[in-house]
Amino acid sequence: MMRDDKKRGRLMRLAALASVSVGASLAALKAVVWIKTGSVTMLASLADSSLDLLASIITFVGIRTALEPPDHDHRFGHSKAEGLAALAQGAIMIASSVFLLQQSVLRLFDPQPVAMAWSGLAVSVLAIVLTLGLVLFQRSVIAKTGSLAVDADSLHYTGDLLLNLAVMVGIALSGYAGILWADGLFGALIGVFIGYNAFSVARRAVDMLMDKEMDDATREVIFNIVLGNSDVLGIHDLKTRKAGLREFIQFHIEVNPMASLRSAHLAATEVEAALSEHFPDAEFIIKIDPAGSGKPNKTVQELPQ
Repeated sequence: MMRDDKKRGRLMRLAALASVSVGASLAALKAVVWIKTGSVTMLASLADSSLDLLASIITFVGIRTALEPPDHDHRFGHSKAEGLAALAQGAIMIASSVFLLQQSVLRLFDPQPVAMAWSGLAVSVLAIVLTLGLVLFQRSVIAKTGSLAVDADSLHYTGDLLLNLAVMVGIALSGYAGILWADGLFGALIGVFIGYNAFSVARRAVDMLMDKEMDDATREVIFNIVLGNSDVLGIHDLKTRKAGLREFIQFHIEVNPMASLRSAHLAATEVEAALSEHFPDAEFIIKIDPAGSGKPNKTVQELPQ
Protein backbone atom coordinates (compact mmCIF):
# COMPACT_ATOMS: atom_id res chain seq x y z
CA MET A 1 0.00 0.00 0.00
CA MET A 2 1.25 3.49 -0.86
CA ARG A 3 2.61 5.52 2.09
CA ASP A 4 2.69 9.03 0.66
CA ASP A 5 -0.45 10.75 1.99
CA LYS A 6 -0.51 13.38 -0.78
CA LYS A 7 -0.30 10.77 -3.55
CA ARG A 8 -2.90 8.59 -1.87
CA GLY A 9 -5.22 11.56 -1.44
CA ARG A 10 -4.77 12.57 -5.07
CA LEU A 11 -5.60 9.03 -6.24
CA MET A 12 -8.69 8.92 -4.03
CA ARG A 13 -9.94 12.26 -5.38
CA LEU A 14 -9.29 11.11 -8.94
CA ALA A 15 -11.19 7.85 -8.38
CA ALA A 16 -14.15 9.73 -6.89
CA LEU A 17 -14.14 12.26 -9.74
CA ALA A 18 -13.99 9.45 -12.32
CA SER A 19 -16.99 7.84 -10.63
CA VAL A 20 -18.99 11.08 -10.79
CA SER A 21 -18.01 11.57 -14.45
CA VAL A 22 -19.07 8.07 -15.47
CA GLY A 23 -22.33 8.35 -13.51
CA ALA A 24 -23.18 11.73 -15.03
CA SER A 25 -22.33 10.57 -18.57
CA LEU A 26 -24.50 7.47 -18.34
CA ALA A 27 -27.40 9.35 -16.75
CA ALA A 28 -27.30 12.03 -19.47
CA LEU A 29 -27.08 9.46 -22.27
CA LYS A 30 -29.96 7.40 -20.91
CA ALA A 31 -32.05 10.54 -20.47
CA VAL A 32 -31.60 11.35 -24.18
CA VAL A 33 -32.51 7.80 -25.23
CA TRP A 34 -35.56 7.77 -22.94
CA ILE A 35 -36.80 11.10 -24.33
CA LYS A 36 -36.46 9.78 -27.88
CA THR A 37 -37.91 6.31 -27.31
CA GLY A 38 -40.25 6.73 -24.33
CA SER A 39 -39.14 3.27 -23.14
CA VAL A 40 -40.19 2.41 -19.58
CA THR A 41 -37.22 0.05 -19.34
CA MET A 42 -34.88 2.87 -20.23
CA LEU A 43 -36.65 5.12 -17.70
CA ALA A 44 -35.96 2.52 -15.00
CA SER A 45 -32.33 2.36 -16.12
CA LEU A 46 -32.15 6.16 -16.02
CA ALA A 47 -33.47 6.15 -12.45
CA ASP A 48 -30.81 3.59 -11.48
CA SER A 49 -28.02 5.66 -13.06
CA SER A 50 -29.31 8.80 -11.32
CA LEU A 51 -29.08 6.96 -8.00
CA ASP A 52 -25.55 5.87 -8.90
CA LEU A 53 -24.66 9.49 -9.65
CA LEU A 54 -26.02 10.60 -6.28
CA ALA A 55 -23.97 7.91 -4.51
CA SER A 56 -20.85 8.95 -6.41
CA ILE A 57 -21.36 12.60 -5.46
CA ILE A 58 -21.72 11.59 -1.81
CA THR A 59 -18.48 9.61 -2.07
CA PHE A 60 -16.68 12.52 -3.74
CA VAL A 61 -17.78 14.96 -1.03
CA GLY A 62 -16.93 12.44 1.70
CA ILE A 63 -13.42 11.82 0.37
CA ARG A 64 -12.77 15.51 -0.19
CA THR A 65 -13.85 16.26 3.38
CA ALA A 66 -11.88 13.35 4.83
CA LEU A 67 -8.67 14.62 3.24
CA GLU A 68 -9.02 18.09 4.74
CA PRO A 69 -6.31 18.80 7.35
CA PRO A 70 -7.21 19.20 11.05
CA ASP A 71 -8.65 22.57 12.04
CA HIS A 72 -9.68 24.40 15.21
CA ASP A 73 -12.99 22.51 15.52
CA HIS A 74 -11.70 19.11 14.33
CA ARG A 75 -8.27 18.64 15.85
CA PHE A 76 -8.18 14.93 15.01
CA GLY A 77 -8.94 15.70 11.36
CA HIS A 78 -11.94 14.83 9.20
CA SER A 79 -11.06 11.22 8.34
CA LYS A 80 -14.36 9.80 9.57
CA ALA A 81 -16.14 11.57 6.71
CA GLU A 82 -14.93 8.66 4.59
CA GLY A 83 -16.75 6.26 6.91
CA LEU A 84 -19.93 8.34 6.63
CA ALA A 85 -19.68 8.27 2.82
CA ALA A 86 -19.18 4.49 2.86
CA LEU A 87 -22.16 4.06 5.19
CA ALA A 88 -24.33 6.12 2.80
CA GLN A 89 -23.10 3.95 -0.08
CA GLY A 90 -24.02 0.84 1.88
CA ALA A 91 -27.54 2.17 2.50
CA ILE A 92 -28.02 2.95 -1.19
CA MET A 93 -26.72 -0.49 -2.15
CA ILE A 94 -29.11 -2.19 0.28
CA ALA A 95 -32.04 -0.23 -1.19
CA SER A 96 -30.94 -1.22 -4.71
CA SER A 97 -30.61 -4.86 -3.63
CA VAL A 98 -34.11 -4.97 -2.12
CA PHE A 99 -35.67 -3.34 -5.18
CA LEU A 100 -33.81 -5.64 -7.58
CA LEU A 101 -34.78 -8.75 -5.61
CA GLN A 102 -38.42 -7.65 -5.56
CA GLN A 103 -38.50 -7.08 -9.31
CA SER A 104 -36.62 -10.32 -10.00
CA VAL A 105 -39.02 -12.43 -7.94
CA LEU A 106 -41.97 -10.89 -9.79
CA ARG A 107 -40.25 -11.65 -13.10
CA LEU A 108 -39.58 -15.26 -12.04
CA PHE A 109 -43.28 -15.82 -11.33
CA ASP A 110 -44.34 -13.95 -14.45
CA PRO A 111 -41.58 -14.33 -17.08
CA GLN A 112 -41.63 -11.71 -19.83
CA PRO A 113 -39.60 -11.40 -23.03
CA VAL A 114 -36.81 -8.85 -22.58
CA ALA A 115 -37.50 -6.25 -25.23
CA MET A 116 -35.05 -3.44 -25.94
CA ALA A 117 -34.60 -1.19 -28.90
CA TRP A 118 -31.22 -1.02 -30.61
CA SER A 119 -30.58 2.33 -28.97
CA GLY A 120 -31.16 0.86 -25.52
CA LEU A 121 -28.93 -2.08 -26.36
CA ALA A 122 -26.19 0.29 -27.50
CA VAL A 123 -26.45 2.23 -24.24
CA SER A 124 -26.10 -0.99 -22.26
CA VAL A 125 -22.95 -1.94 -24.19
CA LEU A 126 -21.48 1.53 -23.58
CA ALA A 127 -22.43 1.34 -19.91
CA ILE A 128 -20.59 -1.98 -19.59
CA VAL A 129 -17.44 -0.57 -21.19
CA LEU A 130 -17.39 2.61 -19.09
CA THR A 131 -18.28 0.82 -15.85
CA LEU A 132 -15.67 -1.89 -16.39
CA GLY A 133 -12.99 0.75 -16.96
CA LEU A 134 -14.09 2.60 -13.82
CA VAL A 135 -14.13 -0.52 -11.64
CA LEU A 136 -10.66 -1.59 -12.80
CA PHE A 137 -9.30 1.89 -12.04
CA GLN A 138 -11.00 1.91 -8.63
CA ARG A 139 -9.53 -1.50 -7.80
CA SER A 140 -6.08 -0.13 -8.59
CA VAL A 141 -6.66 2.89 -6.34
CA ILE A 142 -7.96 0.69 -3.50
CA ALA A 143 -4.84 -1.48 -3.68
CA LYS A 144 -2.67 1.63 -3.30
CA THR A 145 -4.72 3.55 -0.72
CA GLY A 146 -6.99 1.12 1.14
CA SER A 147 -9.79 3.69 0.90
CA LEU A 148 -13.06 2.42 2.38
CA ALA A 149 -15.19 4.97 0.49
CA VAL A 150 -13.64 4.12 -2.90
CA ASP A 151 -14.06 0.42 -2.09
CA ALA A 152 -17.76 0.95 -1.35
CA ASP A 153 -18.23 2.90 -4.58
CA SER A 154 -16.38 0.20 -6.53
CA LEU A 155 -18.60 -2.55 -5.11
CA HIS A 156 -21.63 -0.47 -6.06
CA TYR A 157 -20.48 -0.11 -9.66
CA THR A 158 -19.46 -3.78 -9.78
CA GLY A 159 -23.09 -4.60 -9.05
CA ASP A 160 -24.15 -2.28 -11.88
CA LEU A 161 -21.65 -3.94 -14.21
CA LEU A 162 -23.05 -7.38 -13.43
CA LEU A 163 -26.58 -6.05 -13.82
CA ASN A 164 -25.84 -4.69 -17.31
CA LEU A 165 -24.19 -7.96 -18.27
CA ALA A 166 -27.25 -9.83 -16.98
CA VAL A 167 -29.50 -7.64 -19.12
CA MET A 168 -27.43 -8.53 -22.18
CA VAL A 169 -27.51 -12.24 -21.36
CA GLY A 170 -31.22 -12.03 -20.58
CA ILE A 171 -31.89 -10.47 -23.97
CA ALA A 172 -29.93 -13.24 -25.68
CA LEU A 173 -31.55 -16.11 -23.76
CA SER A 174 -35.03 -14.63 -23.99
CA GLY A 175 -34.88 -13.57 -27.61
CA TYR A 176 -32.90 -16.45 -29.09
CA ALA A 177 -33.26 -19.40 -26.72
CA GLY A 178 -36.73 -18.77 -25.33
CA ILE A 179 -35.57 -19.04 -21.71
CA LEU A 180 -37.76 -16.31 -20.24
CA TRP A 181 -37.02 -17.03 -16.58
CA ALA A 182 -33.28 -16.34 -17.02
CA ASP A 183 -33.83 -12.59 -16.67
CA GLY A 184 -35.41 -12.96 -13.22
CA LEU A 185 -32.85 -15.55 -12.05
CA PHE A 186 -29.85 -13.41 -12.98
CA GLY A 187 -31.47 -10.37 -11.41
CA ALA A 188 -32.05 -12.23 -8.13
CA LEU A 189 -28.47 -13.51 -7.99
CA ILE A 190 -27.09 -10.03 -8.58
CA GLY A 191 -29.47 -8.63 -5.95
CA VAL A 192 -28.04 -11.10 -3.41
CA PHE A 193 -24.49 -10.17 -4.47
CA ILE A 194 -25.17 -6.44 -4.04
CA GLY A 195 -26.90 -6.99 -0.69
CA TYR A 196 -24.06 -9.11 0.69
CA ASN A 197 -21.46 -6.52 -0.29
CA ALA A 198 -23.66 -3.71 1.03
CA PHE A 199 -23.72 -5.23 4.52
CA SER A 200 -19.96 -5.78 4.32
CA VAL A 201 -19.38 -2.13 3.43
CA ALA A 202 -21.81 -0.90 6.09
CA ARG A 203 -20.21 -3.08 8.77
CA ARG A 204 -16.71 -1.75 8.03
CA ALA A 205 -18.03 1.82 7.95
CA VAL A 206 -19.70 1.36 11.35
CA ASP A 207 -16.49 -0.19 12.72
CA MET A 208 -14.58 2.93 11.66
CA LEU A 209 -17.16 5.33 13.02
CA MET A 210 -17.38 3.43 16.33
CA ASP A 211 -13.58 3.35 16.74
CA LYS A 212 -13.24 -0.41 16.60
CA GLU A 213 -9.99 -1.71 18.06
CA MET A 214 -7.34 -2.98 15.67
CA ASP A 215 -7.06 -6.76 15.37
CA ASP A 216 -5.07 -8.88 17.84
CA ALA A 217 -2.22 -9.47 15.39
CA THR A 218 -1.67 -5.71 15.07
CA ARG A 219 -1.84 -5.22 18.83
CA GLU A 220 0.73 -7.98 19.31
CA VAL A 221 3.08 -6.23 16.86
CA ILE A 222 2.73 -3.04 18.91
CA PHE A 223 3.47 -4.90 22.16
CA ASN A 224 6.55 -6.56 20.69
CA ILE A 225 7.96 -3.30 19.34
CA VAL A 226 7.37 -1.39 22.58
CA LEU A 227 8.76 -4.12 24.85
CA GLY A 228 11.73 -4.47 22.50
CA ASN A 229 13.10 -1.26 24.03
CA SER A 230 15.39 -2.18 26.94
CA ASP A 231 14.29 0.86 28.96
CA VAL A 232 10.59 -0.11 28.82
CA LEU A 233 9.62 -2.46 31.65
CA GLY A 234 5.94 -2.74 30.77
CA ILE A 235 3.03 -1.45 28.70
CA HIS A 236 -0.65 -1.11 29.54
CA ASP A 237 -3.88 0.66 28.55
CA LEU A 238 -3.18 0.15 24.84
CA LYS A 239 -5.98 1.71 22.74
CA THR A 240 -6.09 1.77 18.95
CA ARG A 241 -8.45 2.91 16.23
CA LYS A 242 -8.45 3.79 12.56
CA ALA A 243 -10.18 6.61 10.70
CA GLY A 244 -9.72 6.93 6.96
CA LEU A 245 -6.02 6.98 6.15
CA ARG A 246 -5.01 7.67 9.74
CA GLU A 247 -4.34 5.31 12.64
CA PHE A 248 -4.39 6.39 16.28
CA ILE A 249 -2.40 4.47 18.89
CA GLN A 250 -2.10 5.37 22.56
CA PHE A 251 -0.71 3.54 25.59
CA HIS A 252 1.24 3.82 28.84
CA ILE A 253 4.83 2.62 29.16
CA GLU A 254 6.44 1.70 32.47
CA VAL A 255 10.03 2.74 33.13
CA ASN A 256 12.42 2.50 36.05
CA PRO A 257 11.02 4.74 38.80
CA MET A 258 14.57 5.97 39.50
CA ALA A 259 15.11 7.06 35.89
CA SER A 260 15.41 10.76 35.16
CA LEU A 261 12.68 12.60 33.30
CA ARG A 262 15.10 13.09 30.42
CA SER A 263 15.88 9.37 30.05
CA ALA A 264 12.21 8.42 30.40
CA HIS A 265 11.29 10.90 27.69
CA LEU A 266 14.08 9.53 25.49
CA ALA A 267 12.68 6.00 25.91
CA ALA A 268 9.22 7.19 24.81
CA THR A 269 10.75 8.98 21.81
CA GLU A 270 12.64 5.83 20.79
CA VAL A 271 9.46 3.74 21.11
CA GLU A 272 7.52 6.19 18.94
CA ALA A 273 10.28 6.16 16.29
CA ALA A 274 10.29 2.35 16.20
CA LEU A 275 6.51 2.20 15.90
CA SER A 276 6.49 4.83 13.15
CA GLU A 277 8.52 2.51 10.92
CA HIS A 278 5.69 -0.03 11.03
CA PHE A 279 2.79 2.43 11.28
CA PRO A 280 3.83 5.50 9.23
CA ASP A 281 0.25 6.85 9.08
CA ALA A 282 -0.30 6.65 12.84
CA GLU A 283 -0.48 9.31 15.51
CA PHE A 284 0.84 8.28 18.94
CA ILE A 285 0.01 9.32 22.48
CA ILE A 286 2.43 7.80 24.99
CA LYS A 287 2.16 8.31 28.76
CA ILE A 288 5.13 7.47 30.98
CA ASP A 289 4.50 5.70 34.31
CA PRO A 290 6.97 4.51 36.96
CA ALA A 291 7.13 0.72 37.04
CA GLY A 292 5.27 -0.85 39.95
CA SER A 293 2.65 1.91 40.23
CA GLY A 294 0.00 -0.13 38.44
CA LYS A 295 -1.57 -3.50 39.08
CA PRO A 296 0.78 -6.51 38.98
CA ASN A 297 1.11 -8.34 35.64
CA LYS A 298 -0.81 -5.57 33.89
CA THR A 299 1.31 -6.00 30.76
CA VAL A 300 0.67 -9.74 30.64
CA GLN A 301 -3.07 -9.22 31.11
CA GLU A 302 -3.29 -7.02 28.03
CA LEU A 303 -1.33 -9.29 25.71
CA PRO A 304 -3.54 -10.81 22.95
CA GLN A 305 -4.71 -14.27 23.96
